[in-house]
Amino acid sequence: MTIFYKFEGKLYINITNGCPCKCVFCIRDNADSIKDNDSLWLEHEPSFEEITAAFDVFDKSGMTDAVFCGYGEPCVRADMIVRVAEYIKQHSDMRIRLNTNGLVKLIHRDFDINSFRGVIDSVSISLNAPDACRYNEVTRPSFGEKSFDVMLKFAEDMKQIVPTVGFTVVDIISEEEIQRCHALADSMGIPLRVRHYVTDNESYT
Repeated sequence: MTIFYKFEGKLYINITNGCPCKCVFCIRDNADSIKDNDSLWLEHEPSFEEITAAFDVFDKSGMTDAVFCGYGEPCVRADMIVRVAEYIKQHSDMRIRLNTNGLVKLIHRDFDINSFRGVIDSVSISLNAPDACRYNEVTRPSFGEKSFDVMLKFAEDMKQIVPTVGFTVVDIISEEEIQRCHALADSMGIPLRVRHYVTDNESYT
């Protein structure tokens, strides 16, 4: 069972295969893993003890960054993110990034995002589209079109909690839509990064 894996010099953390979205660009539809790593489909959601034991024995030589990003939406296990991030902070000098769809308040209504303060250093949020209608078509969230505004509110709130917040889109949408995404991100004071669509196990970073 692959909990930790290496990609482009960073330590990636795979703690769930659960996700409330079915993005049209999701790499899970095309591959079972990233690069030459073992399958990222989990036999079960690992416990805190399993995660920390795997962290302790993983060869982290030269790694300075840990990223919550596996074959699922990490915030499906939001409380576990906090616990594991605290453990990593206590046992390393790694910077910690969370890659997320930004829908934690729909996944866990009572989760306090202030729990990320001090343990998460940066957050990358999947903007995916410039408006709610297009977002629903691209991201296909189980919560419907309200998800777009919830995601934007999460991004705005996280600016007050973590040092660095960024948006991403994948270039499956039109250039005009990408420019509208840039305008939206600029209006919120959040940088936007455009990711290239891949159909194999190269992954998105």
